Amino acid sequence: MQIRLSQHALEQCEERGASKEEVLRAVREGLREPARQGRIVCRLNADFAAEWQDKYYAVKQVAPIIVEEGDETIVVTVYTFYF
Repeated sequence: MQIRLSQHALEQCEERGASKEEVLRAVREGLREPARQGRIVCRLNADFAAEWQDKYYAVKQVAPIIVEEGDETIVVTVYTFYF
């Protein structure tokens, strides 16, 4: 299965503190849940133990939103949650 990140997803990675590698791992290994408009969210939690925007967080969740089209998975956008 080929995974492609849209330009918007790449921009959101940078803005929200996720690496391309983290997104790919979330798509491959994350918990999948239905999302709006027939899309899928892939959630993956990882130890973070660092600061993000001047606040300390123990865990970072990377949650890409994907669409599967044939043998290709397209990452539409990427969310990150810190807790």
